[in-house]
Parts: sequence; structure tokens; C-alpha cells
Amino acid sequence: MTGVLAADAIAPAVTGHSAAGDSVIKPGYDPALTNGDLAPLRKQDWTSYNFFAFWMSDVHSVGGYVFAGSLFALGISAWQVLSALTIGIVAVYWLCNLVSRPSQQAGVPYPVTARIAFGVRGANLPALIRGLIAVAWYGIQTYLASTAFVLLAVKFQPALGRYGDADEYGFLGLSLLGWGGFLLMWVLQAAVFWNGMEAIRKFIDFCGPAVYAVMVALALYLVVAAGWQNVHFGLASGPPKTGFAAVATVLSAIALVVSYFSGPMLNFGDFSRYGGSFEEVKRGNFLGLPVNFLFFAVLAVCTVSAGATVIGRGEDGAIITDPVLIVDKIDNTTAAVLGVLTFAIATIGINIVANFVSPAFDFSNLSPTRISWRAGGMIAAVGSILITPWNLYNNPDTIHYTLDTLGAVIGPLFGVLIADFYLVRNRTIEVDDLFTLSPSGAYYYRGGINPVAVAATVAGALTAIATVVWGSAYLASFTWFIGAGIGFGVYLLGMRHLPAYLIYGR
Repeated sequence: MTGVLAADAIAPAVTGHSAAGDSVIKPGYDPALTNGDLAPLRKQDWTSYNFFAFWMSDVHSVGGYVFAGSLFALGISAWQVLSALTIGIVAVYWLCNLVSRPSQQAGVPYPVTARIAFGVRGANLPALIRGLIAVAWYGIQTYLASTAFVLLAVKFQPALGRYGDADEYGFLGLSLLGWGGFLLMWVLQAAVFWNGMEAIRKFIDFCGPAVYAVMVALALYLVVAAGWQNVHFGLASGPPKTGFAAVATVLSAIALVVSYFSGPMLNFGDFSRYGGSFEEVKRGNFLGLPVNFLFFAVLAVCTVSAGATVIGRGEDGAIITDPVLIVDKIDNTTAAVLGVLTFAIATIGINIVANFVSPAFDFSNLSPTRISWRAGGMIAAVGSILITPWNLYNNPDTIHYTLDTLGAVIGPLFGVLIADFYLVRNRTIEVDDLFTLSPSGAYYYRGGINPVAVAATVAGALTAIATVVWGSAYLASFTWFIGAGIGFGVYLLGMRHLPAYLIYGR
């Protein structure tokens, strides 16, 4: 404990109440850095099941199925897609354990733990980056699920089909019917979020298993209809690649898996802070990532493979990978309705845990006295409309380009945080110093901003983005790793070899 906090340590703490939970606010905490949502939690009581349910909600979404299905477009067979998904998720599991520890240890969300490396003022940079990325993902997931409502509406009222034409009835690239489905999903998600973190925990505890049950039923329906002998794990979107080309493509697919989860992985501290112990977090991560995702991968491959037999391929001869379109083509009204409800629940789950909670904390961190957790989340919700997300995720090439770009920006932040906590700080945190603007605070740095962390982030991001823009399509799949590696290396070298006065200003 340093600076003004040492003198205030004997003063009684104040319990803060917020939508995100009860917290402890000590008298020495600076209001410019503190509110009831950002301060250390008074009680950490999430169990391994809560984290297991978190990942179930995060994995089972329309975006997840579309992403898994898009890997077929790389020209690899179903068993190779399954292998890539499995290996990639094991890497995500390991990385999530690394990034979750500081938040669980201190009981604070991601933007506050970012103050350790970036400084109490500099943490606004990683918070803003992650918040804006969450806005993009929130819009993408909302749009993907909203298409289910559109298809269902046309199925029951064919006359509505004319309003699904964006050229005749639409604006900003989305049809009038599309806008209706998008805004309906938008409102449903906002309603769940507005009721606070406890309501969110209960929702994901329910919807994770519920979505599982329906997706298993869909897969079984398709497999029975197709006949097991027609479920081909050698299925590919085109002529399957072999030899070195196949190995290289599988590696690219593994990297894309990490990029897909890079957002929720970076800010997983927003949830691990609630863990009763780090062991509870790790156990929940193991059940929710390798175990749960392997089952999800099998379901995705079976659904796409059996669907190719039951409903055929698209007009262009390509495999249909979007589960919404697969359900829509099944000549069964009950299945269609159940499918729409499932996709809606699944998307509400992932959007809240991955793309609503994160910007709520991130934007609140920018101005704790003016932006509450709820306000931060609603800023993200409004922003998700303005970015017209339907233009970011409308075909496999666009999906991979979007993932590559987002991974390029997120990777350096991850590298900096890991290098600082494990190698520079040796897993120690001065929790009280995270909430003081005193120049003697451990995380004040020069003017409240660590120049090394900023430089490492910029270097990693620019290099990774350059790979996306000017590099080969193959190298672009590894932007998260490129950015994380450069961010990690530059930060470690800077903190170990630069003079202290350049970093701390003293």
C-alpha cells in the first residue's frame, strides 16, 4: 500500500451497491477511478458451474455455428475442421486461465486490472479498444440471430417476403423486415441486461443447458433423416486439400479459433472476478471450453454434414453452414419455431456475457462518476446499430477478414497484460493502488500512463494490421499471435531495460 492510501487504511470501508454486485470502496479511493461497479467485490461466490454455463452460452450461438461452418470454405474436410476446433479451444482454455487470474485475485473487472500494466489513466486505452470491439460483436451476433425471426415471419406470412428485399424496402443495406427482427432481438437483450449481473448469472445458468438440448435434438433429427451412413466426416466445401496444404490450412483454422474467442478471452476477468477461488475458475473453464466445445464441434460438424444430405446444398453448390438457413429449409413448422427460439436464447446469452458486460465495465472505466455499468452497456447497444453489423459478417471471406482485424488489435493487449502480471509483477497486486491518482501509487507511472505498455500495444497492433492489409491471406489468420507476441516482447524488454525515470517519471 502506498501514498495517501496508507494513511486511510484504518478508516472503515464503504460497501458500494450496483447492478454489477456489492463492492468495497475505501475512503482513500479516488472518485475519478472508482464507482460501485469497478471497486473490489465484497463477496466472490461463483462456482465452477457458473463458469461452465458461461462458456455454454458463449459457444452456442448462431455466430459460433456460422464460424465453425465457415471453416469448410477453407477447403478442408469435416474431420480436419473438428481437429482444428478442438486444438484451438485447448489453446483458448490455457490462455483464459492466464488472463483470468489477476481479476479473480483482486476482485476487479478487466479495465481495472489493465491499470496494473497501462497505469491508472493509461488503462482507458485497452478499455476503449475492447469496448469498441464488443460493440461490433454485439451488433454482429444480434444481426445473425435476427435473421431467424425474418425467416420465421416469411414462413408463416409469405406476403411479408416482399419487405425482406433491401433494395425495394430497406435502408443502410438492411431490409424493412430485417430491421424489425434486429430491433426485436436488440430489445430482448437489453431487457435481460438491465436487470443486473445476478439476473445475467441466472439467465446463462438456464440458457446454456437449454440451448444444448435443442441443438442436440436438431442434430439428431438431421442425422436420423439423413441416415448415419450419409453423415460424411470427409465432407468438404470443394476438392479437399492434402499434404502440406492441408496441414497449413488446419493451422490457419486453429488460429482463427483463437481469434474468434479473443474478445471474451481478453475481458474474461469481468467474470472471473466473481469466482470463489481460482480453482473454481479453472475447473469451470475446463468443463466449458475443451469438454463443452468438443461436443459443440461434433454437433456443428454433424449438423452441417447431415444437413447437406437432408436439405441439399445452396444454389451455388456450396454447403449450407448457417443453422438458421438449415432450420428454415426443414419442412417442419414445429422445428422452425423451436429453432428460432433457440437461436434467440443462444444469442441473448452470448451477447450479454461477451458483448454487453464487457463494454459496460469498459465505458464505465472511462468516466466512473458519469458512466455507470448500465449506461456503459446501453452505449454499446446503441453503437451496435450505428456500425451496420450486417455488412461485417455476411460471407466466409468477410467473416475471416473481420476476425483477422479484431485479433490484430486484441492480441497486443493480451500480450502486455500477461507479460506484466506474470513476469514483471510476479503475480503481485497492490489492490488499493489501482484506485489512487497519487504519483506515489504503484500504477501511476508517468502522468498516470505507462509509455512502455502504449508503445508495445501500438507496435503489435500496427504490425498485425499490416499483415491483414498487405500480407498474404494465410498469414492474416495469425494476426492475434503476431500482435500478442510483439506486444509481449516489446513490453518485457522495455520494462526490464528502460530507465525507471522514463517509465515512472521519478
